[in-house]
Amino acid sequence: MKNLTLPISEEDIRGLKVGDPALLSGVMLTGRDAVHKWLVDTFIEQKRTPQGDDLEVIETLKPLMAGGVIYHCGPVVSGLDTGDYSFVAAGPTTSIREEPYQAQVIKAFGLRGVIGKGGMGPATLAACQEQGAVYFHAIGGAATLIAKTVKKVLGVYKLDFGVPEAIWVLEVVDFPAVVTMDSHGGSLHDEVERRSETALAALLLKM
Repeated sequence: MKNLTLPISEEDIRGLKVGDPALLSGVMLTGRDAVHKWLVDTFIEQKRTPQGDDLEVIETLKPLMAGGVIYHCGPVVSGLDTGDYSFVAAGPTTSIREEPYQAQVIKAFGLRGVIGKGGMGPATLAACQEQGAVYFHAIGGAATLIAKTVKKVLGVYKLDFGVPEAIWVLEVVDFPAVVTMDSHGGSLHDEVERRSETALAALLLKM
């Protein structure tokens, strides 16, 4: 078991391999479709002009993303009326939805990790190799268990995107995950796909 403290150094990331279980502790961000599109369109490709609190928010988030991780998560949160936020459920979202954006976000903001479920594609894997980052696979179906690792909600940004799509800043302790894409080009997801194709081909030959 690898005990990792956020932010994570490139050296520690390069030392991880596919299959390594890890416990993450420190500060992480959540971010799904709306967040990734906002980051790319506004600050990377600059397709839109910053509006409202965009500049203030990005300056707050930059130090958290450098050496940090983004968790693909649409949480269930209590305390929305009072601002006394608490995570009730925090299961991972299917990550491939962010494939059009993830490589750019990793490179532009110095991320060391992405957390989600289902794995990601070749662009993200290449960015992990170049930047020194990994994909952590979280436990699907364990939303309540994962929420217990969230010890405190430190802040929330872009709540106008909606609760699941907002940027939640979390203090976590012993967040469980497994490295399934590493910085050396290894991808458990690609391996499973290859094995499945081989097994399927063998079955078809027997028909």
